[in-house]
Amino acid sequence: MAKKINAIVKIQLPAGKATPGPPVGPALGAHGINIPGFTKEFNEKTAGTPGLTIPVVVTIYSDRTFTFILKTPPAAVLIKQKCAIKAGSAKPNRDKVSKISKAQVEEIAKQKMEDLNASTLDAAISMVKGTARSMGVTVEE
Repeated sequence: MAKKINAIVKIQLPAGKATPGPPVGPALGAHGINIPGFTKEFNEKTAGTPGLTIPVVVTIYSDRTFTFILKTPPAAVLIKQKCAIKAGSAKPNRDKVSKISKAQVEEIAKQKMEDLNASTLDAAISMVKGTARSMGVTVEE
């Protein structure tokens, strides 16, 4: 018989650096699961991708056990990493902070394809380009 799902919690955590404190503690502690166990398991699975923010979907069952699914990092995080910038522009329509090549955009789109709401690679590339533009990053054709 399948376990009864009590809650589904979505959080974004730094890869390999999750701690029992906020945001993990308050988000998962309310459901009574083993927070140090979750953070240890999460850190082991994400140790190979330092510096990235990883979205995770935690499914909590009625017997206080849990499973989690790691998603790909947000497109904005990947764009910042490719461009070697700390943040996007506060005024993206006026102030440009960096440039990104079409090949880099395609690489990000391929990486994010499984988590995007796109049926083709062209649609995924368009989404990543839009994210880049909204950050003040110019996409070179």
